[in-house]
Amino acid sequence: MSLLEAIVLGIVQGLTEFLPISSTGHLRIVPAFAGWEDPGAAFTAVVQLGTMAAVLLYFRKDLWRIAVAWLRSLRDPAVRRTLDARLGWYILLGTVPIGIFGLIFKDQIETGARDLYLIAIALIVLGLVLLAADQLGRHNRVIEQINARDGLIMGLAQALALIPGVSRSGSTITAGLFLNFDRTAAARFSFLLSVPAVVLSGLFELFSIASGDEGQHVGAAELIVATVLAFVTGYASIAFLLRWLTSHTMTIFVVYRVVLGVVVLALVGSGAIK
Repeated sequence: MSLLEAIVLGIVQGLTEFLPISSTGHLRIVPAFAGWEDPGAAFTAVVQLGTMAAVLLYFRKDLWRIAVAWLRSLRDPAVRRTLDARLGWYILLGTVPIGIFGLIFKDQIETGARDLYLIAIALIVLGLVLLAADQLGRHNRVIEQINARDGLIMGLAQALALIPGVSRSGSTITAGLFLNFDRTAAARFSFLLSVPAVVLSGLFELFSIASGDEGQHVGAAELIVATVLAFVTGYASIAFLLRWLTSHTMTIFVVYRVVLGVVVLALVGSGAIK
């Protein structure tokens, strides 16, 4: 991987991780358009640590309160009824599905799931599902009303993001909208829910790269550059989306997903990209 590729892919990762358009799909599509080698699932997982650092910084006060309240709830049952403690438990509950399915389907995720046809179809289908959720959801629930059922359902939706093209934020926000949360609440819990899964996945793949099991074509310098750029652009992306959702619908992201999916299908079908 060249330094230019690392720069471009790092920026792409940061810009697309939190928007409901699939960062993993873009890290497969952009190299295909440019004629570059697929960076691989391991590279994708490690660079996501940069965007997770952005989440940790942006939501540092929330995450600290949640962590403290969750630890207190272990010894004081009364604390478990507070919002922060409940969020801690629901984040853990919602992380279980992606952990289980990620281990079961690890080989498929790193090989067959990165097929461009599959990514394009996922972009289109999940885009239309997101549109339905945005239009049919009542948007009358706030994050204070979240319960264990909501956490589990959004966790199951997050597991779908193991398929490139689905989008972690897209699938969880969609689930939140179907559960009638307002757009900002759905996005906020989506971001918080992503932290354990992405950090654990990124550290696991970082170990694989360091041990030489995967990602042999990615140098340490390129990996660091991509991760740092993902952090910077990811932080800006979080701030943008939370502001955007206060007064806009998800339509622009749906249109983008469908158009990109159709373009990818056409280019792959014609043999223009492989």
